[in-house]
Amino acid sequence: MEDDREWMYEGRIVNGMFSNEWGDKVDEFVAFALRHPECVNGGTAIRCPCTLVKCQNKKFLNVETVKVHLYRNGFVPDYYVWIYHGEKQVHQRCSSSVRVSVSETDQMVSDNMNHTTYHRMVCDAAGPEFNPDEEPNAEARNFYDMILAGDKPVYEGNSKHTQLSAAVRMLEIKCRHRCSQAWFDDMSNFIQELLPQNNLMPLDFYSTKKLVRGLGLPVQVIHCCVNNCMIYWGDDSDLNSCKKCGHARYKQNVRGSRNRLYIRKLKVLYKKMHYFPITPRLQRLYASTATANEMRWHSEHHMEDGKMCHPSDAPAWKHFDGLMYEGGIYVFDCVSAGPTNPKGKIDVFLQPLIAELKSLWGVGVQTYDISKRQNFQMRVALMWTINDFPAYSMMSGWSIAGMLACPHCMEDSDAFRLIKSGKQSWFDNHRKFLPMNHPYRRNTKDFIKNRKVTKQFPGVRSGDEILQDLNNRGLRKVIDVDAEVVNAAISKTCGWNKRSIFWDLPYWREHLLRHNLDVMHIEKNVFDNIFNTVFNIPGKTKDTYKSRDELNKYCRRPQFAQNLVTSKYPDVPFVLNKSQKKDVLEWVKKLRFPDGYASNLGRCVDANKLKMFGMKSHDCHVFMQRLLPIALREFLPNRIWEPITEISLFFKQLTSSSLIDEELRNLDEQIPVILCNLEKIFPPSFFDSMEHLPVHLAYEARIVGPVHYRWMYPPKRYLRKIKHKIMNKAQVEGSISIGYIMDEAAKFASFYFKEGDPTLPLKEKRNEVYLDDIVDDDMFEIFKPPGKAIGAEGKRYLADNEYTAAHLYVLMNCPEVQPFINVFVTEKRKQFPNLNDEAVNALTEQEFPSWFEKHVCS
Repeated sequence: MEDDREWMYEGRIVNGMFSNEWGDKVDEFVAFALRHPECVNGGTAIRCPCTLVKCQNKKFLNVETVKVHLYRNGFVPDYYVWIYHGEKQVHQRCSSSVRVSVSETDQMVSDNMNHTTYHRMVCDAAGPEFNPDEEPNAEARNFYDMILAGDKPVYEGNSKHTQLSAAVRMLEIKCRHRCSQAWFDDMSNFIQELLPQNNLMPLDFYSTKKLVRGLGLPVQVIHCCVNNCMIYWGDDSDLNSCKKCGHARYKQNVRGSRNRLYIRKLKVLYKKMHYFPITPRLQRLYASTATANEMRWHSEHHMEDGKMCHPSDAPAWKHFDGLMYEGGIYVFDCVSAGPTNPKGKIDVFLQPLIAELKSLWGVGVQTYDISKRQNFQMRVALMWTINDFPAYSMMSGWSIAGMLACPHCMEDSDAFRLIKSGKQSWFDNHRKFLPMNHPYRRNTKDFIKNRKVTKQFPGVRSGDEILQDLNNRGLRKVIDVDAEVVNAAISKTCGWNKRSIFWDLPYWREHLLRHNLDVMHIEKNVFDNIFNTVFNIPGKTKDTYKSRDELNKYCRRPQFAQNLVTSKYPDVPFVLNKSQKKDVLEWVKKLRFPDGYASNLGRCVDANKLKMFGMKSHDCHVFMQRLLPIALREFLPNRIWEPITEISLFFKQLTSSSLIDEELRNLDEQIPVILCNLEKIFPPSFFDSMEHLPVHLAYEARIVGPVHYRWMYPPKRYLRKIKHKIMNKAQVEGSISIGYIMDEAAKFASFYFKEGDPTLPLKEKRNEVYLDDIVDDDMFEIFKPPGKAIGAEGKRYLADNEYTAAHLYVLMNCPEVQPFINVFVTEKRKQFPNLNDEAVNALTEQEFPSWFEKHVCS
């Protein structure tokens, strides 16, 4: 670059006259600047890069005046990269003495790594507009302080750490291990005792936070009504009382002192929220070399072999890209709304987020992508919300209680209220999803008696249809003054209880899916119902006296009716007896999983009450998909075991890391049949809304992509992490806010450590084994251990059937044996041309071990 721009400082005057060639180059420079509107002021003025003290890329002048200045004074020294005139920023300018390109920085030797890396970190945090040659304002002073701290070794003679690197290291360790401020202060004092005098190590948490405050991102504190009616924001920021309920904004702090009263001058709020703007946080992701490339991955990667491995591969994302602009951003924002749950009034606290999203979509914001060395206009779209089912109502405005609880079926629901228990039931609500010629539609015995189903599910409503319905009904947004009265009256005649604030987003109606059904909680509820009913857990089973009493009012199942002589109900085939329960629980108690795969389920076994307790959502996830079919195989009749196994396999396929459209269509066709088969077994009281929602899950996966990007496991785990930030229970929101900001700064700084991101530990797991430690290079792949056993080893002799099963498993899962399996299968297909795949597999399991032994030995 510098060789190409040497003309700027050579050849201006030739033989005592201004050079025409040099003048042409100046014209090219001015034309280049005018092609970048972001660097032009008033249409014709650009920064003057001449050597005059008042200019030097500080002052905007008319282009003709700039040319005159350049002819007279020449260019400011070392202005080889025209960053003030629209050129991509190639060099990071950190201080007058440090000017290192990013590509050069990555190749520096380790002795200088800390110095240059932490300077780069400060420049990335400051952004491309940061100019160390200008007089700093109050905000820029933070970055100047960090640059100076990045130049000073933590003590004389230390080449590994500067004052800045030591501070961010300590901060990162505190955040990663969730240490208290008292621990930080004590550790800092102890380190002071170890270091030489006159060292620059921060003395305590306060001084560390003050030093790295420039790495943090902004947070807005917004006052709220104590009744969640409104927030004092925007046009309402100057109000002193709620415009809805009239409650005061501030507490009346009146204190008595003998014969007089006085009011404190300090105003104490009733309630406040903390809002974390998403714009600077997204810009930070583009500003860091560690994350910038990942921000474009969704638009640059290509789907392979028709497999959806990311939501950007799914039709909903592609549909939105085609309608609007190319690309998009997957947004997650955190809003702290105080100690009480706002429930349906969550829209009040979402106003700043919606306003910011509207601005980011309509106008956008200029952002610097450090990986491409260029500025671009970033536009942001919210694709969908991720929430559990109760929060679905809070976000969408559709009530998830009652007989209209399904947000996809809406008014087309066939749910009804049970006579005895008074609960809603979705029994016989799935035949309408079957093909019109399916025999279950004409079945009048196994479902609601004497009832045939001819109706068909009309499909999920589009955004335009829903918006028109909301407009026709006249629903109000929660933030409207008359919303509570109007919406309460309308909600009595339909499933809507408000107009969601998300409809203010101009593109919200175009989405194919706006709110996700949470597979995590749906799977857990389905598992709980099956397990508790099969184990007949008191208080949790769906096979109760009331359900038996009302069973034959809906179905033809006289074999389960009450015995009029003994007044007892007969046993049902889907409930295990006492000995069977013991066998299952003893088996679960002895189970061992790979390290990190699942928790110790043996701790959830109650051998006295013959039940399992304290199972978390992930425990139910593992049990449902991996253990339930095996646990019940020997104890339930096939007609009962098979539908339970099918629903287990449905969730297993649905939650795969990659999905294929054809397989999802098959799942979408299979799930109504599976639910109908369950309806033939269990009573109507078994089927609440959670047993109905799986019928829509395959459709959602086909539209918006893999489930693991859309379920509640990541948010729930992050909320748990956030709760650990609470150090002061009297100021919960403040504790979370400070902890979150410190986490952001530490996370950003960790990208610049030598070993990468320390928040993703690189240490060996407790049972990890490296294959380099295995001496025998001829060992088969299946015997190369990915881990080692924990605890003392034990030995026992295998029974004949166990030995045969182990032998078969090794042969069938060994890559080196696969060619022989192919030869065996080919021979058998030639010998028996009419065999189907199932018969070939069975034949392989029976005959391949002996065939392989003879084949190898011969």
